Amino acid sequence: MNSGTSLQTGLERVELRALVVGAVALLLCGIGAYSRPDEFYQSYLFAFVFWMGISIGCTEVLMLHHLVGGDWGLAIRRLLESASRTLWVMLVLFVPILVGLRHLYLWARPDEVLHSPELQQKSFYLNVPFFLVRMAVYFIVWLVYGQLLNKWSTEQDRTGAPAIMRRLQSLSGPGIVIFGLTVTFAAIDLVMSLEPHWSSTIYGMMFIVGEVLSALSFVIVIAMILAEHKPFAAVTSPKSFHDLGNLLLTFVILWAYIAVAQLIIIWSGNLQDEIPWYLRRTAGGWGNVVLILAVFHFAVPFLLLLSRDVKRKARALGAVAFGVLIMQFIDTFWLIEPALRQKQFHVSWMDFAGAIGVGGLWIAFFAWQLKKRPLIPLRDPRVEKFLLQEERA
Repeated sequence: MNSGTSLQTGLERVELRALVVGAVALLLCGIGAYSRPDEFYQSYLFAFVFWMGISIGCTEVLMLHHLVGGDWGLAIRRLLESASRTLWVMLVLFVPILVGLRHLYLWARPDEVLHSPELQQKSFYLNVPFFLVRMAVYFIVWLVYGQLLNKWSTEQDRTGAPAIMRRLQSLSGPGIVIFGLTVTFAAIDLVMSLEPHWSSTIYGMMFIVGEVLSALSFVIVIAMILAEHKPFAAVTSPKSFHDLGNLLLTFVILWAYIAVAQLIIIWSGNLQDEIPWYLRRTAGGWGNVVLILAVFHFAVPFLLLLSRDVKRKARALGAVAFGVLIMQFIDTFWLIEPALRQKQFHVSWMDFAGAIGVGGLWIAFFAWQLKKRPLIPLRDPRVEKFLLQEERA
């Protein structure tokens, strides 16, 4: 059995197992929803936001690669494209959130709005019909961009026309800006509006950077696993992983900068409406999560990624990236759950079951998409140049 056949078989096995595990986990969550609907929707929102972030982040990194070029993107381009196509799965998985709007958001409950002057003032924006329209616009934008990026990439595989690379570049420039705007408003609608009395102008950027960080971590881990298989091994080299490690380090630093910047601005302002956001996330056990994030989401990966040897070794870099991905999972939990569980730190079994359920379906669809196309874009002129350089080296 050759390497290609073995890899195809492996992807089929991952697809089947992930699908079964995801379906069983969501079924268990569905059973739990009958007795504890509020807890179910809280857990499901957290799971949805995390996995949705990887889908959007991969699309953003894909556009960044088309815009700036670079050998670093050749090894992960197919991974990014396959992950961008999981947006269709996330569209379907968004339905339970629509069903549970009143369980999640104060502004979706007429009785709450009736007794809150502040909610009444914001009702022109925070209302269910307008929320549905906005979410429809976001998904349409994301899906159209994902469709065009994948369609033209497939056309490049078939024809190898040089004009396609310029077309992808022209699409990606405005696309990064448009994604920045839509992701910002989606973060406000899905997460920040859980606490409608609080606001932050840097909130959208926090999610954008976090999504890119999740996407980079995910594709680095997958690239590490595939690096020993042909033909994927042809476009991976110590230099490729070194470049990816530098990119990961950049976004780790950017994530920490934005998190600290928001803390300094809000804390120094000492405003009654803003400080409680941090108080809820540092009291009742949540402060331990902050410490974990400070140490393992920034300090440890920052120090490790300063090492050239770590970044040039696939397994070492993959281990760091996996750790960052776990920290992004915890960071998403810390951003969302204190708004819904304000009394004290609490973890439900549905938090894990929801994340496994949504993640299982996500990974199954990702594996299905990954096996449908060649793992490297051979008709991309940058690949030919890279392979020629490797031969000469």
